[in-house]
Amino acid sequence: KELAKDKGIVYTVGAGDEPGAIKELYDFATSVGFRVVAAGKGKNNPLDREATPESLKDIALKKGVNPKMLCEFVDGSKTMVEMTAVANATGLLPDIRGMHGPKCNVEELASVFSLKKNGGVLEKEGVVDYAIGNVAPGVFVVVTTDNKRLIKDLEYMSMGKGPNYLLYRPYHLTSIEIPISVARAFLYKEPTIVCKERPVAEAITVAKRDLKAGKVIDGIGRFDIYGSIEKASVAFEENLLPLGLAEGAVLKENVKKGEYIRKDQVELDENSVLVNLRRLQEKVLPPL
Repeated sequence: KELAKDKGIVYTVGAGDEPGAIKELYDFATSVGFRVVAAGKGKNNPLDREATPESLKDIALKKGVNPKMLCEFVDGSKTMVEMTAVANATGLLPDIRGMHGPKCNVEELASVFSLKKNGGVLEKEGVVDYAIGNVAPGVFVVVTTDNKRLIKDLEYMSMGKGPNYLLYRPYHLTSIEIPISVARAFLYKEPTIVCKERPVAEAITVAKRDLKAGKVIDGIGRFDIYGSIEKASVAFEENLLPLGLAEGAVLKENVKKGEYIRKDQVELDENSVLVNLRRLQEKVLPPL
């Protein structure tokens, strides 16, 4: 983003996928004065951290999709990357490492994504998360307000009695929506969704199976790793390996299944464009 700004051009992630759709709802909610409790998406596959392209081969064949692509959906990596993008564009944080990902349907979102003291799953407001149920392919923002006028109007408009209210978009149209981002960037010099001043969340790397020293990590959607999400400050303090840098990295020591891989446990792929971009990012935006 900073490099693009220096060149007088607009860097943006496109509309049409969940992060862009969530950001549009978030912008609407904050613009009209709501406080965001949670922003998220539906996950349309049962979560299986141990999924591999081999275990999903038959399902992928029936669906007519790439087994690797299906695997990164099923093992949760894609969701973690997407919600990291939303967090970094809004300042919202994961409530816990990996998020909650409760099983719930659309009509339950406002109550499930509420504070524990109110019967929900959250420790705090202002979070990113996801739901497993009939929410996909939709996205949502759960909001609240202390404004008595807004509360009265929301009840009148059949939005419920609160304290939480649901803003729900039941679709995202992928490439069909991309021209909107192109036009917005060209005509108005505005991004659809882009990281704020500094990242607040990180997509981190978890061992999907026991991995031996010397192993070249194969990347997401495969056999070795899956993604999770953590606050950027915690990921920095614990020296956790960013998910985007994992592919091609060589392990310097054994890592057990389920362990979070640290940067000091690997030799990064020096030929990776992502590795070099990450190092440039850390020079331009050193961690807080």
